[in-house]
Amino acid sequence: MARPRIKDVALRAGVSEKTVSNVINDYEHVSERTRKAVREAIAELGYRVNLAGRHLRRGRTGIIALVLPELDFPYFADLANGIITEAERNGLTVLLHQTRADRQHELSALHGFDHDFADGVILSPLALTTEDLRDRRRTLPAVLLGEAIEPGWADHVAIDNVRAARDATEHLLSIGRRRILVVGGSDAPPPGTAEARTLGYRQALDAAGLPYDPTAVMPVAQFRMPHGAAAVARALDTGPRPDAVLCLNDQMALGAIRTLHERGLRVPRDVAVVGFDDVEGGRFSVPTLTTVSPDKKAVARVAVELLLLRIAEAAGGSGDADLPPEERVVPHRLAIRESTAGPAAAPGG
Repeated sequence: MARPRIKDVALRAGVSEKTVSNVINDYEHVSERTRKAVREAIAELGYRVNLAGRHLRRGRTGIIALVLPELDFPYFADLANGIITEAERNGLTVLLHQTRADRQHELSALHGFDHDFADGVILSPLALTTEDLRDRRRTLPAVLLGEAIEPGWADHVAIDNVRAARDATEHLLSIGRRRILVVGGSDAPPPGTAEARTLGYRQALDAAGLPYDPTAVMPVAQFRMPHGAAAVARALDTGPRPDAVLCLNDQMALGAIRTLHERGLRVPRDVAVVGFDDVEGGRFSVPTLTTVSPDKKAVARVAVELLLLRIAEAAGGSGDADLPPEERVVPHRLAIRESTAGPAAAPGG
């Protein structure tokens, strides 16, 4: 059976093709009676709007690129799901691309992959530099996610990572923990995510009048479960036992809990554990994981909103450089669960 066309809808509704088009595009100057007749005809015939044709007539592809470092990370999977949902709500198709935190892959995405197949890109960079952003061609609208490389070079959406880590550390201090490891931390200056979160940890210690011990900061090669497990094992082998562990993502926190269990330490009685990202696995672990929960739906909504704004500017001939880039901070909360419930046990108790 042939796919119904706009002329078939017009014939069924007893109106012109132009009127059908006006209803589809939700133009105001159509009576409710006519609008109802057209919609009923669309439903009866099973007519579907040709989005590809619509986008081409507007000079767009209707496709946006979503570029993430690791698609197998639960946090990025959650984020991708949210962005795809928001894009579909706006009649867009999302093309997923994985960079593995490779600078050349990130540069290629930032510059549009040297092809005109996408209207814009949402990118979570880990390897780009400020110079890369300064040198970027402004032909492709772009929104950056995660910790800012340096403000002011592109639209940017993130949580306040310094504040979030400070909130998590203050929670641990409030339940009596004093030797707190930071798994995945870094003492280097911001702007990286690890550096920003370590800064928040240090601010909480300083506000509580506690000394900062650089040996409590445990860098890792990757933010994965085995690396979190290994970092905690290394800390237990080389220093005094911590009474809390702040892991800079949930994957490492789950690895940390495994090591603590294997060493005969109880979570949270002996060692409390906090993660970041609020992924599903942490809600079903034993014990359930206290974590910094970013508003991932808000990240997705704001990122797509900003990108659509830049795409519209570019289509209007003004380009995305006419208005200054925006910095949007979305909310976070601390989801307190079993891994930090209760006070610390006395050493050896």
